[in-house]
Amino acid sequence: MGWRGILGFEYGIVQAPLGPDISGPELVAAVANAGAIGILRAPDWECPDYLRELIRKTRSLTDKPFGVGIVLAFPHKENLKIILEEKVAILQLYWGEVTQDIVLEAHEAGVKVVPQIGSFEEAKRAADVGVDAIIVQGHEAGGHVIGHEAIIALVPRVVDLVASRGIPVIAAGGIVDERGYVAALALGAQGVCLGTRFLATEESFAHPIYKRKLVEMNETEYTDVFGRARWPGAPQRVLKTPFFMEWRNLPSHENEANQPVIGHTTIHGMEKEIRQFAGTVPNKTARGDIESMVMYAGEGVGLIHEILPAAQVVNRLVEGAQILIQQNFTS
Repeated sequence: MGWRGILGFEYGIVQAPLGPDISGPELVAAVANAGAIGILRAPDWECPDYLRELIRKTRSLTDKPFGVGIVLAFPHKENLKIILEEKVAILQLYWGEVTQDIVLEAHEAGVKVVPQIGSFEEAKRAADVGVDAIIVQGHEAGGHVIGHEAIIALVPRVVDLVASRGIPVIAAGGIVDERGYVAALALGAQGVCLGTRFLATEESFAHPIYKRKLVEMNETEYTDVFGRARWPGAPQRVLKTPFFMEWRNLPSHENEANQPVIGHTTIHGMEKEIRQFAGTVPNKTARGDIESMVMYAGEGVGLIHEILPAAQVVNRLVEGAQILIQQNFTS
């Protein structure tokens, strides 16, 4: 069963690298200490010294292995060097080509490579360069979503593709509880990757208003309203906040570049302006018009009813999946 662990970890549960800095050392360490796979989000700019400090701060909070996620669409070569020098357990990659050179370099450093993909073709390319596991992200996922298929169709196809290669498949998209976990296992996945559920935890670095909205709101929409200038061609799934519903039909020629500043924040130690329609979610340091900022969430958000400690999220998933399997699927 997938809850018995993958990639040398106790459980087959992955905490997604939540950007820009929502999955910081506190969240990642809490997830790792609970036996699951915690993943830091590397900055979207080159800052190797800072990233090394981030990794070492996480190590001061846990003696368990963890990972670091990189978005390949942004500058990352110097950051990648630090990740490999620090020999974290997992290099998680997204939104770009995973080359054989990266995989070989990571393996030489003893680091496992786990890309997140959104299509069968992307999964095939990743498998061909020798990755260690594949996160299959469905259209149900929150944040930036690269593919257009639901996990119920995509996961089994990828499982069949890599079955003979011994590559674990991890399902991502709309999974927040033990029912989604067991459903993913039934599709052939050996693990699950959760973003929104770990976003709504005590240790996540999300702004309290953002966390409250995740509990209060039930509906999301796939859109490209936010962050068009900074990250073009990168649609996202967001909460249907009043601000979003007012501007959901924003003309395609508009973007955040010429919009007013609605707030400020500190991201990975750097002071940033937040303009209207920016793709930057409010972290704990954000100030200004928080409710007009983007709030990413997956389709499973309606199943989140409280903010929990991250370890409790892991324990509920594991124990709930075991009970569900024993009560309903064991003769």
